[in-house]
Amino acid sequence: MNHPNRPRVDISALPSGARAPQSPHLSSPAYDIQVTPPPYDYGWDVDDSEPQSSGTPRARTQSLFQTPDNPLSRTTSASVMGYMPFPEPQIYRSASATASQAHLGHRHSRSDLGPAAFRLQRDPSVTSFATDASGAYYPNDDTEFYASSSADSHGGSNESGDEASGDMAHLSLHSDGLRLFQTAELSNRNEAWHLLVPPETLDVLGKREVKRQSVMFELFQAERDYVFDLEAVREIYIQGLRSASPPIIRETFLNKFIAEVFGNLDQVVAHHQHMLGALFARQREQHPLVQSVSDIILDTVLREDFRLSYEVYVKNYPLAESRHRKELSQNQAYQAFVQSVSADPRIRKRDLTTFLARPVTRLPRLNLVLGEILKTTDDDHVDKETLPIILDILSSCVKSTEPGIEAAENKVKFWALVQTLVFQQGEIIDMDLYADTRNLVRLAPVSRWNRTEAGISGWTDLTAVLLDNFFILTRDETRPNGAVKRYLVSRPIPLSFLRLGSFNSPAETRRENLVKSSTLYPFSIYHAASKTRRYTFHVGTEAERKKWHTVFREALGLHRARQEANMYFEPKVLTDGFFRLPTIKLKGSKPTGRISSAAPFSAGGRKFLAVGCFSGLFAGHWEEEHFHKALPASNPTSIYAIETVSHKPFHRFIVHHDGALVSYSLDLLGRVGLGQADSKSFVASSEKHETGNVLFSNVIQIGKRVLVVYASKRYFQTTLDLHVMEAVDANSSVLSPKRSNSGGSARFFQKFGDPGFIAKDAHNITALLKTIAISTQDRILILDPTNLTRSAITFVPDFTDPNSTATAEAKTALKRRLEGMKPLGLLRCSGSEILVVYDSLGCYVSRHGGPSRNGGYIRWECKATSFAARGAHVLLFSSNFIEIRNVLTGLLVQVIEGQDIRLLNAADDGILAVMRGEHDDEAGASEKVVELRETSEIVGPRTATVQAPAMWEEWDM
Repeated sequence: MNHPNRPRVDISALPSGARAPQSPHLSSPAYDIQVTPPPYDYGWDVDDSEPQSSGTPRARTQSLFQTPDNPLSRTTSASVMGYMPFPEPQIYRSASATASQAHLGHRHSRSDLGPAAFRLQRDPSVTSFATDASGAYYPNDDTEFYASSSADSHGGSNESGDEASGDMAHLSLHSDGLRLFQTAELSNRNEAWHLLVPPETLDVLGKREVKRQSVMFELFQAERDYVFDLEAVREIYIQGLRSASPPIIRETFLNKFIAEVFGNLDQVVAHHQHMLGALFARQREQHPLVQSVSDIILDTVLREDFRLSYEVYVKNYPLAESRHRKELSQNQAYQAFVQSVSADPRIRKRDLTTFLARPVTRLPRLNLVLGEILKTTDDDHVDKETLPIILDILSSCVKSTEPGIEAAENKVKFWALVQTLVFQQGEIIDMDLYADTRNLVRLAPVSRWNRTEAGISGWTDLTAVLLDNFFILTRDETRPNGAVKRYLVSRPIPLSFLRLGSFNSPAETRRENLVKSSTLYPFSIYHAASKTRRYTFHVGTEAERKKWHTVFREALGLHRARQEANMYFEPKVLTDGFFRLPTIKLKGSKPTGRISSAAPFSAGGRKFLAVGCFSGLFAGHWEEEHFHKALPASNPTSIYAIETVSHKPFHRFIVHHDGALVSYSLDLLGRVGLGQADSKSFVASSEKHETGNVLFSNVIQIGKRVLVVYASKRYFQTTLDLHVMEAVDANSSVLSPKRSNSGGSARFFQKFGDPGFIAKDAHNITALLKTIAISTQDRILILDPTNLTRSAITFVPDFTDPNSTATAEAKTALKRRLEGMKPLGLLRCSGSEILVVYDSLGCYVSRHGGPSRNGGYIRWECKATSFAARGAHVLLFSSNFIEIRNVLTGLLVQVIEGQDIRLLNAADDGILAVMRGEHDDEAGASEKVVELRETSEIVGPRTATVQAPAMWEEWDM
């Protein structure tokens, strides 16, 4: 049936190559294209395994880039995703997708610029869009629009008035089909451009334009499916999790979980909702011949936050997928929820990861579609200028996300690694694995030739793991259920101690048997503080060996830079050049000799530094290189400055040298340091307290009292005497319960109580809150310094403590581990625990002295000779390194490297250390004194040491 009032074709506007309709009686066809559609289903392969019905979503398996005349081979998904490391999600449509209520703007079309002749009779002022319950993006006057279209097609007026024989009188605009397409209510079989236009349309247009219209229809279809899928995620998954009762995810973690899994999905979908509304409006306005959509897409991609939204989402995708899978494996309620919503028509049994990957693949696919449109666009068309701009923007956006994707994928691999690590039982190893900055640098197999305990040598296949802060070596084991466990075969090596050995040794041959052999390339690494921890690994190719060398160097360089920029303690050089050691280069003056002690002090409102060395005691102004000799005393073992007692000026300086304990005027020492007094006046201010028998000493504060505690030994005595002196006001007559020295010569110090007795192998005194810890050869004992003769003695660790939370097996293992180790002292680390510091490790005990943390221990990287505490950290001193660790966890946070390092002073007024200096000339090799200054920028926001509550009074600590 003919319809004479349908819109006519403007012959002058036909695409190049198209011809005017000819009379049907002509014997030869007037066009180069087929007049009728092909018999096959255009653009789709139907899955016969499922019944087909209108509105049933199907998987797209064939591109709509094909045309009825010359079907194109579909571009494979691999070509789209060649640089995207994610699986291409299956594309489904939903017949009942629901969109959010929104008004979407639309730019006016350029249909008057294009070569086609079809225009709908509609009100051009309609530019406001909304969505109905079915999720269709359509104009507010939708009913009137489609009704008017139908009227036009059945009897409306014809603007052109052209009644030529070429009038396409029986053309149908298929308005209902377009509406059903935009609302996703068409069956898959009918979703093709050529099925929504009259067959005669194909006769009028050339092959090139038919192909172009088909590809643009693919754009409309893909954008619709994309938006509907993202809206389904928001409405079914996100809203479903929020409204679930009982909660599927604990309420305290729900917002965090949604943010981790779905990221900024709302921002992404908002851009495409707006674009889809404009695209559908353009399609309704210009159907069946859409002139251009490039202006709409350009307007979208040029939005300020369009690119940022995609960068944020795509970079987070690997983490999102990993978080979803982890929750799926651990939360049965979540697993049941995901399974239940899969039956929703909008989900169609697709996995959530398919939906999460949609934004990742969208821009590459959009780029591909626009590229096809560009290929079929005439040179004089406006799209020839606009589409290349869009393609460049989209390509740039995709490339900008690639580094972030790689980093996120490494983070996912790192999390998977962490979950499979199996540590040695009993040892506490804190590698800060859950820090936001932690990342996996490389994980690859290596081989190692080693000797077993039975003395048999052979090849072992291992996995080498390089993190940004540690190197780990594991032996992998795959269990029957498929789970992989990675057992540490040696203690992880911090990068601060990792050194590179040879990476150019000749290749070696690995023989499995008489027939099978392979060529391997060795390389070696070693631990800088251990002579035994040297490892030689073998890999299969020279390229693999070079790769390891490259990643090691890069990781070590980056780690070193981070350490230098984020020091917890900054070594500040106080003097380097005055104190010298004799060397073969020495000429002329006699060097001062090795430094043995140092202490800061203040006098006359100025700060000074006192340094004891082989040739005597020197004093000088703070941070100056010039010192004056105050005492000829050789090798002062310990020196202490006591400036106040009970908030009153005291100003005494104690020197322990040659077994004697003597105090001097602190003010006179300051004048000597300035060159304003000679050493004789300083010596004249002395007060002798013990001569000839002192082995070690310390100055501690118990409450308001300042006590000098020291151990001495008499001939033929099997124990040591432990003495306590109290610093007192010389003008005070109240000295009880003090006992005066014979002769009544005491002025600034008085003996406090009677001496106690300790083991002859004691070597150090550590101050606690109300007690002191005496370190012996194999254990530590706790005493009350104010009552030595009646003090209850407690040994730490106390393996007989009934209150200990450690198991009997753990106690036995820890006791065996501590055999032969030298205790250095105790350190309060929290309100309920103390860290017992040994030369090679540390362990935790409760306030009663029994092992805690089930007998766990921390091994130091170096064998420590002394330690100091400051804030939340413990500093362990060895000959070439200072390890700085978190007291609560044992985490190694900083390493300071040097030569011949010794701790000089660990008092509250500063931590002083000495190490080999920078000078080595005719005056000798210099020793530099450094102050380890705590940096507030790093320590401030971190966990501070927990002050001991009243519970410590129970143990008098």
